[in-house]
Amino acid sequence: MALDPYTYWTALADDELTVDNVTQALGSIPDDLWAVAAVSDRILDAVEVQRTLLELGIARTSTAVKRSQEAANSSFTPQYSTTLAEYATAPDTLVAYFDAAPQDAHLCSLRATLLHRLDRLNTFVEVSKGEPTSSEDEVEDEVEEWEDDPWVDEANSATDAHKTLEPFPISLSTFLVEDLCRISCQLASLRWFRAVQTLQTRHRPILWPLRLAILDSVPEHIHPSAFCDILPEFDISLNSELAHEGDPWRQESDWSESVRVQTAFNGFPLVTLPRDIKSPIPFGPIPYPSPLTAEELSTWYKSRVDVIMSATGLIDIALAIIQHGASQGIPDLDEIGEQLSLLSRLVYDAPQGSRSDDDWTLSRWTSMEPSAVVRAYLTHSTPDSISKDISRLVLPYLFVLESRAERAGNPDPGLPNRLLYEYVLSAPLDITAAVFEASKPTLPVAQRLIKDDGDIARLALACLYGSDSLDEWSTMSRIFECLPAWDVSRNEDDDEGVMDTTISSLGAFVTPSTEHPRCSAFDLMVFFKPLPITSLSRALDILDVHLESGEILSRWSVPAPLRWFLQSNSDGKAQRAWANRMARRAGGTDDQLTSKDDWEWLLEDMLKLTGKGDTGLPGAFGVLTRDEVLHLFLSGLLSSGNFDIARDILYSSKFSIEPSKVEDICLECSREFYDNAQSGNYKFGDLKLAYDCLDVPHRTDRIIREKEFIEATSRISSFNVLSRPGIPISPIEIRLTTDRLSLISRVLSSNSDAYKHSEVILDLVYKLGYRDDVVAEVKTLAMLADTALQAEDFPRAFELSQRMVDRVHTLREPTSLISAAQIAEADEVCWVACFQLGRQTEFEDIDKKLALLGQALELCPSEKLHDILVSWGRLAKEDTNVRESRLSSVNEKGIAVPNSRERTLTAPGNVAFSLRARLQEFHMPSPPLLSTPDAAALASRTFRSVTANFPFSVGRGSQVSDRDGSRTGSLLRSDGEDVSAQATRVFNKGIGWLIGADDE
Repeated sequence: MALDPYTYWTALADDELTVDNVTQALGSIPDDLWAVAAVSDRILDAVEVQRTLLELGIARTSTAVKRSQEAANSSFTPQYSTTLAEYATAPDTLVAYFDAAPQDAHLCSLRATLLHRLDRLNTFVEVSKGEPTSSEDEVEDEVEEWEDDPWVDEANSATDAHKTLEPFPISLSTFLVEDLCRISCQLASLRWFRAVQTLQTRHRPILWPLRLAILDSVPEHIHPSAFCDILPEFDISLNSELAHEGDPWRQESDWSESVRVQTAFNGFPLVTLPRDIKSPIPFGPIPYPSPLTAEELSTWYKSRVDVIMSATGLIDIALAIIQHGASQGIPDLDEIGEQLSLLSRLVYDAPQGSRSDDDWTLSRWTSMEPSAVVRAYLTHSTPDSISKDISRLVLPYLFVLESRAERAGNPDPGLPNRLLYEYVLSAPLDITAAVFEASKPTLPVAQRLIKDDGDIARLALACLYGSDSLDEWSTMSRIFECLPAWDVSRNEDDDEGVMDTTISSLGAFVTPSTEHPRCSAFDLMVFFKPLPITSLSRALDILDVHLESGEILSRWSVPAPLRWFLQSNSDGKAQRAWANRMARRAGGTDDQLTSKDDWEWLLEDMLKLTGKGDTGLPGAFGVLTRDEVLHLFLSGLLSSGNFDIARDILYSSKFSIEPSKVEDICLECSREFYDNAQSGNYKFGDLKLAYDCLDVPHRTDRIIREKEFIEATSRISSFNVLSRPGIPISPIEIRLTTDRLSLISRVLSSNSDAYKHSEVILDLVYKLGYRDDVVAEVKTLAMLADTALQAEDFPRAFELSQRMVDRVHTLREPTSLISAAQIAEADEVCWVACFQLGRQTEFEDIDKKLALLGQALELCPSEKLHDILVSWGRLAKEDTNVRESRLSSVNEKGIAVPNSRERTLTAPGNVAFSLRARLQEFHMPSPPLLSTPDAAALASRTFRSVTANFPFSVGRGSQVSDRDGSRTGSLLRSDGEDVSAQATRVFNKGIGWLIGADDE
């Protein structure tokens, strides 16, 4: 070797070192300290080279150790196990020697370091041969089950079989110098648990105090079975942790590692010992050099559970760690084990929904009430699984609760049943039915969920009467079929009274109040709890009747909750309202009863609910009589519009009801249709139903009058009478009109030609209910005459007035049965109408006008004579002038010259033809009637002076004969008083006089 051995060694890189050049290079260096120091400086990753280095270095320190040992033994020769206290009192010969030979002190120190590295090297070789505990190891059993899977790919199997082992995560260079505790924690976090166990075995003095810190590095999701070998074990005999003996690589420590030598090194600052030799205190965690007590072990296991739950929420892992500790006999783990076991059942065994977002923790579990736990167990249970879920989940939990109460010194035997009953009372009916089916009295007691027959009956009564369900009658019947049947002897004389008392008390209990707006199943359970078997048996009989009634009501789309049957037991109003709903809803869109058989079936069911059945218990309509139910049924049938079916049922032998009642019902239904009608046309819609409904009973006067009124309604609507601008009058408005003659006035005012059809109008009056009312007929004729007058159709107005006068004269005959008041009212209407027409200046026929004024004088009261006589006198004077003018205008040849009036009427462009046009510009008030004391006398004298000229006999109402020739006179002649009176009457009168108002 050309280079100097020192230079050659320092020139070699770490990766260039081999066993040969290490041996050759170090062997040629005579300086032991330099050679050993060179060895300690080299930290390699090659195992064999590093081993050669360490062995050569240790061998080069042997001479120095021998010399130091001889010097130390010259005056004091203790054993290597001598304590530091003994060395403190011993002569310090080794220290003196090291002071004299510092080179040997350095060599002894380096020897201890190299020996420690050699132990670590051996450990590294041992642990690097293993592999970590992986997920494949955890599911090893599962893999073995599928080893014979025919579908597995052979290529994949071959690849798996030749998998390379995972390399050791720590290099040799790091492993030799890094803190062993850090190395152990790192390996534990990487799941190299066999390596951790080897480290703890080979280096027990260093790692034993730090075992808990190493365990804390194990990932929380790892199952304890994977690292059970490094978990603390419990020695029951010592009531403390079991301390295993280590298996170091060297059974005896080297002299350089003894306490005496370590103490001697303290005076040499240049000497550096490995940390593991110099001080076992690690970098941070608290050491536990002594075995843990039972309480400390229990605390650690509980804290480990808290860490697992908070970090992962894996309840099965937490339970497994507790079970491991409990299997070692560690005390105070039973309770938390129970909690975790019950919680694991909830999380892993209980049925789960499609989406489970619940975050279950141990603290949440322990804070829950027992009833909430029971509900949590069964939240996602179905009717098919509820029985098994209660048996495998709820009952064990209830047993644990009972055991805890006993251990706590507060035994509560009723706790399991109480919690189970609370769940049943709050569960849906389909779940409840499944529970009752699993508790049938016919099953063996050991197999029943609810073992007491009385409790089954109480729970069923409370659940059913506390339910608001309207569509689960088959489920309710299933529950009833599971109830016990007791052979209870009853006294027939007292049984009915007891039944009534039971129903009444139940009805009062379930009736809402301000303090209890709703009676729940829990409240009803309190009611049924103290009842004996006899009372429960009667209550079940009542329930049977109510279930049958409920099914009937549900069949016809009028379901009621079971509690309604208790509340309405003695309430006739409530039963009548529900029977009415049943009769009317049955013909709705949901049922579509189209045949006689369907309606007869409905009637049979309604009658079945009436009175008391074979059991003596009242049905849903027990307060109603048969006739009331028939009445409601017929009303419902008619309201559906099935009149043909109604006639068939009414006149069949199965249906017996008085004709008068049938008439009343039909009239009532017809009026209901009428009042709801939107259109006044009786050919379609509700008004047609109202009209056709009256064809069901026999024709009577009432039926005929009602049909005529409907016809009149349709006729009024055809005249386009409006209720408000743009809105036609509705049938209900017509019925609610107090004075129906005002409807005639509205017809005449809204149709200019309606007065021409007097017979149609009179027929309309008759159908409005005035067929035998002569006064109404007179008023109608007066309205027709007035309308004709307004239209200046004077001939028709005169004709209607004469017809009205004739009708009034008929009333005044001695054989008339009309009262004096009615005659006076007819007279008033008649004379006013005649007076109005008789003084119209545009009415040219003076003879007819004189006849009308004469009829007005005949019928008017005495205080009105003056007004009429004034008009009469003026008209008579005009008639005289006309006659005289006619006589003087005849020429010698006998040809009459047209008078000025006729010329005026025929003159072209005359704008004063219409009285209304001429009166538009007049606004003079009407002169008041004479009110002086001698007015009556004056009127009497005037009356006597003109009586002789009347063309009729007073009291006989004779007509004025037509006269030949035309009347003369000037149309444009104005008379201030007459024009004023006419203008006032035209503008201010209106139609008030038609209904009896004063003419003034």
